[in-house]
Amino acid sequence: MSAQATALHRREKSASALVEICSVRLGPGLFGVPIRHIVEIIGSARPHPVPLAPGFVGGLLHYRGDVLTTVSLRRLLGLPRVDQPMDTLILESPAGCFGLLVDSVVEVLTLPAADHEPNPSTLDDNRKDLFAGAYKLKGSLLVMLDPQRLDPIRLGAARAA
Repeated sequence: MSAQATALHRREKSASALVEICSVRLGPGLFGVPIRHIVEIIGSARPHPVPLAPGFVGGLLHYRGDVLTTVSLRRLLGLPRVDQPMDTLILESPAGCFGLLVDSVVEVLTLPAADHEPNPSTLDDNRKDLFAGAYKLKGSLLVMLDPQRLDPIRLGAARAA
């Protein structure tokens, strides 16, 4: 196969590749997490508060015999707190599982990988560390989150540095 044919084959393959994304709401914003990182979704969770914990910690959650640290996406993004049960995504990371608190889980979307847009260069460094690009949807923008960047151990180390 020639180099041109190989390059064309790669482009066609990547254009036809699909990714499954769990979309979640946080205030008016729509965010996405790759479904391959999600272990389970728990609705209406109320984690137990942790005194003196870093601001991004949403609390501790009992999960299948374990106690998981939850990360409040609202607090991490500087949004005001709300007094309502949050949905929790249980995410896998190299260090173990943790919870991600969001206002609500919307749906699972299947999108072409080729439609992924990188973070804009004008995005501030705090957001750049959390976001992993975006997808343009009809009438909205789906901002992608990178679960590895949301791991509470990594967030704690970054805040300490």
